[in-house]
Order: sequence, then C-alpha cells, then structure tokens
Amino acid sequence: MAEFLERLSQVAVLVFVVTCTAAAGLGLAAREFAAPLRRTRLVLLALAANFVVAPAIAFGLTEVFALDRPYEIGLLLLAGAAGAPFLPKLAEAAKGDLAFSVGLMLLLMAASVAFLPLALPVLIPGLAAEPWPLLRPLLLTMLLPLAAGMAVRHASGRWAARLRPGFAATSNVSMVVVVALLIGLNFRAMLGTFGSGAVAVAVVFVALSLAVGYALGGPDAGTRSVLGLGTGQRNVAAALLLATQNYPDEPGVVVMLIVSTLAGLVVLLPAASWCARRSSRGTDHETPVAARVGTVTEESKI
Repeated sequence: MAEFLERLSQVAVLVFVVTCTAAAGLGLAAREFAAPLRRTRLVLLALAANFVVAPAIAFGLTEVFALDRPYEIGLLLLAGAAGAPFLPKLAEAAKGDLAFSVGLMLLLMAASVAFLPLALPVLIPGLAAEPWPLLRPLLLTMLLPLAAGMAVRHASGRWAARLRPGFAATSNVSMVVVVALLIGLNFRAMLGTFGSGAVAVAVVFVALSLAVGYALGGPDAGTRSVLGLGTGQRNVAAALLLATQNYPDEPGVVVMLIVSTLAGLVVLLPAASWCARRSSRGTDHETPVAARVGTVTEESKI
C-alpha cells in the first residue's frame, strides 16, 4: 500500500506541475509578459536576488547550522527554484504591481529551468552532473505546458477562457492531493523536524530572501513588494519534481520542502498584508499601479 501511495504522489506532483503551468499560460497575453520586463536594471536585480543571493543564503545556512543531509538538500533545491505560479496572487494581496508580478513569474520560471541543471550539481555534490537529466523534466512539465497555454491564448482568447477553469481546478485538486499524500507519507518524519533546526532555518531563509528582494526592488513600492514576495516565495512545484525523481528514497528532502513551504506562508502572508497597508496609506506617494502599467485582466491573475 505504501508503495502505491508513493507512486500516486509522484503522479500527482506531475499533474500539479503541468496543470498549474498550463493554467498560467492560458491566462497570460504576451504583452503582459513583455512590457514590465523592459526595465533592464530591475530585471537584472531580480535575477541576482533569485539566482545569486537566495541560493547563497541557503548555502550559508547549511554551513552555519548542522542540519541533516536530506534537509540541506531540500533547502538547496528550493533555493534554486524560483518563479512560483501563485506570485500574482501574493502581489494582488500586497496591492503590488500586478503586471510586473506576471512578467517576473514567467521570467523566473524560465530562468529556473536553465539555472537548476547547471547550479544544483555544484551546490549538491552527488546530484547528476549531466544537465539533461535535470533539464528534461523541467522542460516537459513546466515550459512546454506554459508555452502551449500562451499559444492557445494568443490564437483564441475565447478557447483559453474556456479551458483555463478546468486546468486551474485540476491544479487545485492535485495540489491538495499532493499535500495530503506527502504529509501522510512523511508525517513521522515531519514530526522529527522539530528540534532539528529545520523549521527555524526555513523561516530564516524565507525571511532573508524576502528582505533581499524587497531591498532590490527599486524606489517603486509596487515593484519592491512584488520582488520581495517573489524572492521569498520559491517554486515548490519545480523543487518537488526534482526531489521525487532524484531522491525517492530520501523522505527528508520532501519533508524539508513541505516545512519550508509552510514556513513561507507564515512569513509571506503577513508581509503581503503589511505591504498592502503601506500602499493603502500612500506612504510612498506614488502614482496608481494601473496608470503606470495598464490594467491587468482577470484572466491574467493566476
């Protein structure tokens, strides 16, 4: 029975990743992706925050704190995976720059596919040194569905609007199944994280990544909040995909991903609320987001 549930969890992870990225693509128009990314300096800072500073923070934490090796691997996998599909939802809660959040999500997701196969073998000795075994599942399960969804949206907005609710619902259901199965299969191991330092390290990692992204987000409060949340919120879907395929016999790796994701919610949801309150008070005296970036349609809010 346990073996069947393990296989079911791996299938559920694949379904979640594919439907999540396909739904994201179906809700996006090319102009919504391209326009915010013309700010070259901001794009470079976003890439530096997510693919230089965040992995460096994770690596530093594994050197400072004596974590079990599977927990270290889980943290490093998460640190290398950026571009969470629900970033626009966090940006909406923070009253941030929604158009920038959409472009940033796609940029980081695509960059993660290139970054992970190259950087992870360096950060995690023993992981496959050949990039293709790591690159292939990311291409097939993330970029291909994303590109297909955007192609359908470009060809027919009506069909995209019809298809997207089904993909989104499947993604939501599969996410619940994944979480339930992973927690059920690893419940005892999750209890073992208490006292190991894993929870504290996960909270520190998310908080520091959030702070770095916020600091590098420029003078505009709308982009500052989005880059902060986007750097703190890692792409757990990509990390889970790599963990289940490369460490099937190391439940601690998946446990660390789950713990870090929960820690991320504990840190990021209050941070989004704080950003929203600052925006409402108008402490930054900036022009409305819609006036600067255009209106983001409901279909683009993922």
